[in-house]
Amino acid sequence: MPDFVPRYFRIEQALRARIAQSRPHDPLPSEPELAREFSVSRMTARAAVTQLVNDGLVYRAPGRGTFVAVPAGPRRADNLIRLSEEIRKQGRKPSARVLLAELRPPTAVEATRLRLRDGDDVVAIHRVRLADEEPIALERAIYPGALAALLDADVSGSVHEAIVSLGRVPTRGTATLTAQPATEEDATALGVPAGSALLVEERLILDESGRPLELSESRYAGERYRLDVAFGVEPL
Repeated sequence: MPDFVPRYFRIEQALRARIAQSRPHDPLPSEPELAREFSVSRMTARAAVTQLVNDGLVYRAPGRGTFVAVPAGPRRADNLIRLSEEIRKQGRKPSARVLLAELRPPTAVEATRLRLRDGDDVVAIHRVRLADEEPIALERAIYPGALAALLDADVSGSVHEAIVSLGRVPTRGTATLTAQPATEEDATALGVPAGSALLVEERLILDESGRPLELSESRYAGERYRLDVAFGVEPL
């Protein structure tokens, strides 16, 4: 790691690696212990731990210490955060297993939602999203045929990064969330019992010009993913 990297960041990365090998509710070293171990001030050690608290990797129990949080994939409902980024914040390694990548004619719904013209094709990419090789979500995504170059990209990583390299930027979108039982296909892909609870998200993402960019359905294993919602309370 380069010398110019702040000291608290070095501590934070070291702790992320430890957390990835720990169990929920395992204790973290105290701030004085971290300060001694890394030869830094307690303030620097506190800054590293605070970042981990903010990312949901650990929690503080007043008078008792800091402990490893129950792993989950938290995402604020009002913010587009890529699943790969969420997984990295947990100190885990994101990856994807590609099930399908093809260019094909759109369905009527796809053509309407993506505002396609007659004769336009779509790029269909189906993947299982993984965290440390554990299946998190079954994702079926549809893109305009103008992005056919995605078929030559490494879509086992971030598809959005590949899209940006093609000159379009995912900017905003809308989503619908439902709870559904796992089908046999879901069960096979995610390694969960058929009929178990899934969080299903259908979303449409637009680019910086307001053009439809991605139409997708993600089926999350309910016990492995969490969606955080921030809201205001209207006065009575």
